[in-house]
Amino acid sequence: MKSKFRPCIDLHDGAVKQIVGGSLSERDPSILKTNFVSSDSPAKFARLYKEHRLTGGHIIKLGPGNDEAAKAALTAWPGGLQLGGGITDKNAVEWLTAGAEKIIVTSFLFPSSRFSLERLQHISSLVGKAHLVVDVSCRRKHDGWYVAMNKWQDITDMQVNKESLDLLSQYCSEFLIHAADVEGLCQGIDEELVQKLGEWVHIPTTYAGGAKDISDLDLVDRLSDGRVDLTYGSSLDIFGGTLVKFSDLVVRSKQS
Repeated sequence: MKSKFRPCIDLHDGAVKQIVGGSLSERDPSILKTNFVSSDSPAKFARLYKEHRLTGGHIIKLGPGNDEAAKAALTAWPGGLQLGGGITDKNAVEWLTAGAEKIIVTSFLFPSSRFSLERLQHISSLVGKAHLVVDVSCRRKHDGWYVAMNKWQDITDMQVNKESLDLLSQYCSEFLIHAADVEGLCQGIDEELVQKLGEWVHIPTTYAGGAKDISDLDLVDRLSDGRVDLTYGSSLDIFGGTLVKFSDLVVRSKQS
């Protein structure tokens, strides 16, 4: 088993963007820090990933106004991309029908920032464990990492550890984990978190946050013993970055 590159499409106001993770705020939109806004359509990115058979990637809708863009991307590669952002029991099946390979859920599982096993069981039975990804994106506190929801603004009562991941994995087929504190900063991954995830997870898991060099893929592979995959964002040339070439990741993907 070897860690692989997983692509992403982050949507904000209907456009493909790269945003500093901790700056998304409904309460104070003025603090939003945007690293990149693409002139290319979300569908073009989906076709690019399809062309190179980069499977297991995800689309994240960051707030309202992204449904049409997301549907266009899913139409460009039906069954090729996971979809998250605002997913509930009311729209999950609709997004699978629209072409999502799997749906990604966070906030729905944490009413008033408190974990609801009942909601997890319900949405898992609704779409099927095989079609459910739980996003345990997190922020670091003094005693570890805690799941952060609502665009990473609100810290929940769930600590990310072996016990919580074991519980969640009974009802989902994958984890997606944004390290919100380093997301979009291009200052390196949270190595301690990646190492812990390698010890804790036993289902496919994708880490995002801080990747800034092609060698970070080897670093994640070593730290997690190949159990955790890696998403690149703001450092990537297709997202306006200068540190990592998409073509190099394509070559690496074909080798793994």
